[in-house]
Amino acid sequence: MPVSDYIVTIGLEVHCQIKSNSKMFCSCATSFGEEPNSNVCPVCLGLPGALPVLNKHAIEQTILAGMMINCTTPEISKWDRKNYFYPDMPKNFQLTQFDLPLCIGGGVPLYDLAYPKEVQKNIPNPGKTVKLTRIHLEEDVAKSTHHAKNSTIDFNRAGTPLMEIVSDPDIDTPEEAYAYLKSLQQILIYGGISDADMEKGQMRCDVNVSLRPHGQEELGEKVELKNLNSISAVRASLHHEIVRQAEELDAGIAQIQSTRRWDADLGETQMMRTKEDAHDYRYFPEPDLLPIRTADLVAKMRPLVPELPHEKRDRFESEYGINAYDAGVLTSDQNLANYFEEAASDPKLGKKVANWITNSVLAKLNEDNSSITDCPLPAGHILELVQLVEAGTISNNQAREVFAALWEKPDAKPAETAKAMGFEPADTGAIEGIIDEVIAANPDKVAEIQGGNEKLLNFLTGQVMKASKGKANPKMVTDTIKSKIL
Repeated sequence: MPVSDYIVTIGLEVHCQIKSNSKMFCSCATSFGEEPNSNVCPVCLGLPGALPVLNKHAIEQTILAGMMINCTTPEISKWDRKNYFYPDMPKNFQLTQFDLPLCIGGGVPLYDLAYPKEVQKNIPNPGKTVKLTRIHLEEDVAKSTHHAKNSTIDFNRAGTPLMEIVSDPDIDTPEEAYAYLKSLQQILIYGGISDADMEKGQMRCDVNVSLRPHGQEELGEKVELKNLNSISAVRASLHHEIVRQAEELDAGIAQIQSTRRWDADLGETQMMRTKEDAHDYRYFPEPDLLPIRTADLVAKMRPLVPELPHEKRDRFESEYGINAYDAGVLTSDQNLANYFEEAASDPKLGKKVANWITNSVLAKLNEDNSSITDCPLPAGHILELVQLVEAGTISNNQAREVFAALWEKPDAKPAETAKAMGFEPADTGAIEGIIDEVIAANPDKVAEIQGGNEKLLNFLTGQVMKASKGKANPKMVTDTIKSKIL
């Protein structure tokens, strides 16, 4: 049977490091890129007799993350021991949360621009929100690096506050999984909760996927995919795994609950082990940490919930008069949204400022493979360029030339640059004289315009611009021609 004969069910477990100066249960620093095994102590090394102490900031940030995606927080939350042994977890257990996590329920809205570009024009389920099961807080493990004949372990990461955000099995396609991760990443960055940089290991993802024939209510056997170090890898591994499972099911090979790794070089998943169930971890309450009452923390964090990307997008549309697509582009990156708002300090010019940013600034940044944080132009330069055009000081074409010059020398001022380039307002009387000459030289065009063919106004305007050597303002020229012949 083809893949379309099966129902695909996907759930994601996202691990995200919280921005915190210290680790979850000790005072060791969480800074990235330090000498291996330098930010460690008896607690995060799991030495006998070491006692954990809760990181209040990490708890508050987890509650804030839950509020941003409509989770609820139970009145009491506690910590548990999840028992297993890997070389990166020398205590033989991980401090985590089992039955009373900090956040329950909620959902992540899938933003249109979070989908892969080739899907954005034909999203199967626009406006979808992926339901969540929970968010719990735990400690990260050490970082293992595997070499040809040995492995090395860096415990600097061990103990870093780590949220695990668990979705319901509510994702239908690899493209929705991609959009879910992009949207979640954007929300966490907006909240200042995490930089969510997958290259630095600040956000990691495990994927659960199963197939079942249409008409079957019970979910198929779940396969978990590991070793996914980018959002693109999640999408690619899912496409491969869905086809693999469908082919095996077609051949009568039953799937078993298992864990597989993604080999990006080979473009395939490979068996690692059969999957443990929850009872294999022998969860039990952490004896060294008391449960916490959350009411005061919830009350403290509720006023701190920031404007979310979709809320900002809606506000940009109404406040600045820009279309939904441009608003989506501008809010897809928090730094870009801030840049736009600074440039659009005069809301009446918001639409024109947005056009400059989306068409010119982002185009230049894309050429250099850069982001808005690398933009050499202060936001105020964009506003001043728009104001110069609106005042009739320079034309749009001249403004583009000024923009290009400013990009190379961003310390210069737009008005001064325009003047240095010879773009000064033309003498009004001289321009009006040129307009009269163009009208007189083109009586046939004037007659057609007066007969209803107003498109020819562009022709007459072009003639005036040519005669004035580009110094005239096109809009003012067109308006003047209209007043003279219509």
